[in-house]
Amino acid sequence: DNVEWSEEQEASARRKVEENSSQLLPQEKQEEYEVNAKKYWDDFYKIHENGFFKDRHWLFTEFPELAPNRSSNPNGDSRPEFSNKEESSSERLGRCENGHCSLESRTESELKVLETTPEVCPGQGRELLQEDGGYPGSAASYRVLEVGCGAGNTVFPILQTNNDPGLFVYCCDFSTTAVDLVQNNAEYDSSRCFAFVHDLCNDQSPFPMPEESLDIVILIFVLSAILPEKMQSIVTRLGRLLKPGGRILLRDYGRYDLAQLRFKKGQCLSENFYVRGDGTRVYFFTQDELDHLFTTAGLHKIQNVVDRRLQVNRGKQMTMYRVWIQCKYHKPATPRP
Repeated sequence: DNVEWSEEQEASARRKVEENSSQLLPQEKQEEYEVNAKKYWDDFYKIHENGFFKDRHWLFTEFPELAPNRSSNPNGDSRPEFSNKEESSSERLGRCENGHCSLESRTESELKVLETTPEVCPGQGRELLQEDGGYPGSAASYRVLEVGCGAGNTVFPILQTNNDPGLFVYCCDFSTTAVDLVQNNAEYDSSRCFAFVHDLCNDQSPFPMPEESLDIVILIFVLSAILPEKMQSIVTRLGRLLKPGGRILLRDYGRYDLAQLRFKKGQCLSENFYVRGDGTRVYFFTQDELDHLFTTAGLHKIQNVVDRRLQVNRGKQMTMYRVWIQCKYHKPATPRP
């Protein structure tokens, strides 16, 4: 965990990225991947269903805001204090398939965990208002939204672990196939959860809740799947959903992650943005880029850390490095002057 890179390692990684990004795909091909983004993610979930990504039980170590028994902190909100030590889970690289590198983690109960690369834009909206004019979860005291929920590998651990009667979890994805997998899961409880199809890249695509109604927004390996020039408007819109004091929790790919270095020439769409063999796309962030996105949206930094993990495959005598960035940003109680 938290491995320090030498100047030589970083220089080597930079050279690999320069090489694999030296040839960009033609503009018409890039537009095709954008237009058909929903189809590629639907195809992904039709093939893998809920068998590729595993439930993320590391969530409650990294993000105790999602666990039950939240305690008040000096800022007056209902979420606990934390330190960077929250990131110390013993994780190891799992399999890679079609450019999706899974992450296996071992906990005390030997639960397996995988990182995912979920999905966003574009998708179909649905009628979200209830007949009485209210909205799902309107009576809840603690509301959580996961964007890019995939097959529910974040949502179901939250519902299983947090039995707070005031909790309500929203989850959305622009893949209709993914949302169907969530809704058809035996653990899906419509009294505590609402799964819906949402086009995050479309400002007119409706959310089921009003602005300033959410305590938490979760972005786990999802912002990286969005066209970079659309990221700012999306983060700004999500920020408007937060209550004052509410938080956005993010974990995503960092610059020079193993997945970025493995791309071949001809798979690069733009700087640090690539297309996988299955047509899904991924961006690799720096801390400064994410800080700019969140602060421009009016959010204040709580945590923005890079985590480098080393995996050694002794059989193949290979060392492999994973790089993630984890962020927590909150909405101030009063707007900035």
